Amino acid sequence: MDIESGKIDSQISNGKYFESGFEWFKGLTGKIIRSGTEFEGKVEKLGRDDPRRLIHSLKVGITLALVAILFYFSPIYGGFKSATMCAILTVVVVFEFSVGATLGKGMNRAIATFVGAGLGVAIHHLADLAGKGGEPILLGSFVFLLAATASFSRFLPGIKARYDYGVLTFILTFSLVSVSGYRIDEIFELVLHRFSTVLIGCLICVMISVFVYPVWAGEDLHNQTCLNMEKLGDLLEAIGKDGLVHDNNTSKSLLHLPGCESIINSKAAVESLLNFARWEPPHGKFRYGHPWKHYLKTNMVTLQCAYKIQSLCNSIKTSQTQSVELSKMIQKESITMCIESGKALKELSDSIKMMAYSESVLKHLKNSANSADNIKFSLQSCKLEDTNIFELMPVIQTTTLLMEVIESIGSIVDSVHEFSSLAKFKGSEVPKPQVECICSDDQAAHVVIMVCALSSDLESGVSQDNCHL
Repeated sequence: MDIESGKIDSQISNGKYFESGFEWFKGLTGKIIRSGTEFEGKVEKLGRDDPRRLIHSLKVGITLALVAILFYFSPIYGGFKSATMCAILTVVVVFEFSVGATLGKGMNRAIATFVGAGLGVAIHHLADLAGKGGEPILLGSFVFLLAATASFSRFLPGIKARYDYGVLTFILTFSLVSVSGYRIDEIFELVLHRFSTVLIGCLICVMISVFVYPVWAGEDLHNQTCLNMEKLGDLLEAIGKDGLVHDNNTSKSLLHLPGCESIINSKAAVESLLNFARWEPPHGKFRYGHPWKHYLKTNMVTLQCAYKIQSLCNSIKTSQTQSVELSKMIQKESITMCIESGKALKELSDSIKMMAYSESVLKHLKNSANSADNIKFSLQSCKLEDTNIFELMPVIQTTTLLMEVIESIGSIVDSVHEFSSLAKFKGSEVPKPQVECICSDDQAAHVVIMVCALSSDLESGVSQDNCHL
């Protein structure tokens, strides 16, 4: 009986192990299927967001295949021998998403290889003349000096932005050539083969990048600048339509307005696109000598405006719980300022996009300035003796921030007008617009809250009438 009982227990135990193993395998299979489905969705979304990524991948594959086939032929392979691998490595390293990035890396690699190899040969020859005793000392000294100098130059902003990869390639090539144990005639042959294969790889990369569905960094920079202004314009219009109406529903809707984070976070992308665009030849509507550097200036003033609009949004969110008489008086004019300023920014975006300066921008700014004058008049004429100072402060803060936003838009107008003159936009011969400073003492509202020793006055029982606007 005990033996039969043991057999039964063993069979039950084996059945449980088999069942648990089957469940584990089933769960693992389901997890793999789900992961594959999620990965497929991510790949599909990535391709739909920017189909150029798929085209770029195909271009890299075509280029590598072309280089491999080119060096497969006996005359070429027999001439370059093992140095043919440099061409493959060049394609892998140099081929980038945009034409500017590919051209910049290609030129960096070719020039750095030529200069580094040339100096390496010269130093190797000089050290060889010093004899076996002085050769290692001389080689070590030159390698230390040039490597340290080149590495330090990478910290310079101009070198870091455009020539960082070239400096790295120079250090690598110089070190490999100068300390090699080959004879001088063998080094010449090695340098010639290496430079020739690098040059062939760079030329093929550049040709494929330029002539097969090119991706221009200059166009991306141009579109990004327009998009940033358009986003700010939409945000200001949304604030005017929803954000400045003081009720709970619109206070909640303000939380869902498009924020300025994408514009603030685009600074690094703009700087990168600028560096790539400066390598690109004239193309499309971008002629020779196009003022690429001015895109950075325009984006910087746009970024400053985004910071101020973000502060305005935060101020509106915190002040919407207050519904004082003053806020109702200036509400209509504040809405007009936001909407007109948003329209001005969108007009500026269209001007850059179409490369044609629009005079209607000044019309929208003038409407904003008139509303600011009306707010100034309302603040000067209203009686606030019976108003709680703590209710006034959020309203005054929001109004002041709105004035600063309008002033910042004036800086964007000046920058775009200067850019239109340099880039020769249509209508760029229009005289420079005189954008009045909205926050100046004589042109618009300059609000100062005089709180005279507020804490001590309240403790001593002084009435709030002493705190005035």
